[in-house]
Amino acid sequence: MKRHPRGFTLIELVVTLSVIAILAALALPRYIALQTQARAGKAQAVFGGIRSAAALAHAQAITTNTTTSGAANISMEGQNVTLINGYPTADNAGILTALQLDPTNDQVTPVGGGAVAGSTLRIDMIGGTATQCSVSYTSPAAANTAPIFSIDTSAC
Repeated sequence: MKRHPRGFTLIELVVTLSVIAILAALALPRYIALQTQARAGKAQAVFGGIRSAAALAHAQAITTNTTTSGAANISMEGQNVTLINGYPTADNAGILTALQLDPTNDQVTPVGGGAVAGSTLRIDMIGGTATQCSVSYTSPAAANTAPIFSIDTSAC
């Protein structure tokens, strides 16, 4: 009478678990690196978006003869955007509205900012080190000057 083996031997199970453990040990660092690269990519995307939104707002202010010195308002895609010295203010009513950035859905944290000339708004990427995975926008301090943009992805 022939016996048909049922199930797996202990050696087969140990070998299978060992192979899975080795694969997991190799994949985990790569997965963590992917998260870091994704946050850095997101910061770069926000940086490019802020530069574009500021340029578009400034172009619209010029073409609509909106004052480029002092405070003003323009409408971008039906949203009211506040300006200071011809560029968006460094707050929710300014650059964040022009950029159409939603902190909750886009998983970012705006820090600081303000509606006065020379204010700086920092946008931190959630999941990274706050000040070292961020994009900053500083509104122009005077008429006929440009805003200052910066990005730090050293600890995303």
